[in-house]
Amino acid sequence: EVQLQASGGGLVQAGGSLRLSCAASGFTFTNLAIGWFRQAPGKGREGVACISSTDGTAYYADSVKGRFTVSSDNAKNMVYLQMNRLKPEDAAVYYCAAHLSDVCDRSGALMGVDYWGQGTQVTVSS
Repeated sequence: EVQLQASGGGLVQAGGSLRLSCAASGFTFTNLAIGWFRQAPGKGREGVACISSTDGTAYYADSVKGRFTVSSDNAKNMVYLQMNRLKPEDAAVYYCAAHLSDVCDRSGALMGVDYWGQGTQVTVSS
């Protein structure tokens, strides 16, 4: 059974940092892309960052460039999202997802989604 488990959310003050983790199981970490999405109340789901398992190529949404870093540990089937200099507008439920193609969209989103993980809440106080 394929599963994606996101964790690491919480409450942080503006300017602070959080690291989200996405644990994948049930499939091998090859030839695929993992993406992080977020959804704030009343808003649509937004692609935040995407990383290719093949070569580690990563892309980011303009809203997080320079503040967020996505990385992967293929041996552990883990993907991380390091979020620095958090802003109140970063508050959302964050999801990880997988696409069975190792190509990311340059906007920071996946080209498609084959598997979704459950979300983890990030709250940023001003």
